[in-house]
Amino acid sequence: MEKVVIVTGANSGIGLALCERLLTEDGRLLLCLACRNMQRAEAARSALLTSHSDARVDLLHLDVGCVKSVLTAAQEVKARYSRIDFLYLNAGIMPNPQVDVKAFFKGLFSRNVINMFATAEGLLTQQDRINSDGLQEVFATNLFGHFLLIRELEPMLCQAGDTSRIVWTSSSNAYRSAFSMDDMQHSNGTEPYSSSKYASDTLSLALNRHKNSQGLFSSVICPGLVMTNLTYGILPSFFWTLIMPIMWLIRIFTNTFTLTPYNGAEALHWLFLQKPESLDPRAKYHSLTSGLGTSYTQPRQMDIDEEMSEVLYSKLLALEKEVRRKLSERNADKETHGLSLSENEKKGGLKHWISPSRACTVLEPIPTKSPLTPM
Repeated sequence: MEKVVIVTGANSGIGLALCERLLTEDGRLLLCLACRNMQRAEAARSALLTSHSDARVDLLHLDVGCVKSVLTAAQEVKARYSRIDFLYLNAGIMPNPQVDVKAFFKGLFSRNVINMFATAEGLLTQQDRINSDGLQEVFATNLFGHFLLIRELEPMLCQAGDTSRIVWTSSSNAYRSAFSMDDMQHSNGTEPYSSSKYASDTLSLALNRHKNSQGLFSSVICPGLVMTNLTYGILPSFFWTLIMPIMWLIRIFTNTFTLTPYNGAEALHWLFLQKPESLDPRAKYHSLTSGLGTSYTQPRQMDIDEEMSEVLYSKLLALEKEVRRKLSERNADKETHGLSLSENEKKGGLKHWISPSRACTVLEPIPTKSPLTPM
């Protein structure tokens, strides 16, 4: 029976490299690219089909940072497929990264240079913002949207007699010090990316404790230092051009500099070949590359604990309930508003039009003599 594999954030970088490797490994699988930008998703699909002409590659519109999009996408998945074998949670954002230039140059000529590049510890901060659902954008995209997707797809992921796998793309930048249970959305901090990745590590442990008995297993990987669109956004492109020779040189002395998306996807691909029962739920599986360019996977214990993971799981369930309630109220308000509009239109009192300048629906009284002219 063909495997059904869904990959979020699959239109470039590590996600696209993973898809290429999976199709090379098993050309019979059914691969679904779940992406926010459908134009880029179509381009990625075309590229995959160029090298794998007989493959079945589906597209799914999914913005994990938007609750409505997640719920709509989940319904589409349920309509298309009868089961899910692998759900790769790879989509993520790091908005407006700011680099401490002084710390960077200080670290560049110190004994800590390898660790600095590998983890970005003490270097990166981000400017987060509130999204349309009232959630912190990084938290919503990197963690909560994926959690909500899992919750929606649980009937497919937890089927009797079947085994399903969830794989999170985490980071070496996932620090306990960046995460606070009292502020799990990191609304008061400057390291939302690190916080969200540590939260995903912690959530994976809770998912295994709650869902392994139902056939669902969760794993976490770190791709290493990979040059992707996210990485290139941290510093100006000319700067990367200048330091890339140094990074290739450093790779001789460290195995965490995977550099290419293909190498970064090593652990993701490796997990595809493993039996879930043999995996350690407390380990993060790292993509590593030797100085000679050989890629391999190595498990390393995560700095997480069961008590914290249980608290996070409970808080996410509570947030899910609250988000669903607010969405239901908004939908009810729209229905009520629509009924009111309908009644008013019947009475000839109002009509609606689209204001080009404000890009939203505007209500205006119907003129008695001249037609309505948008301003």
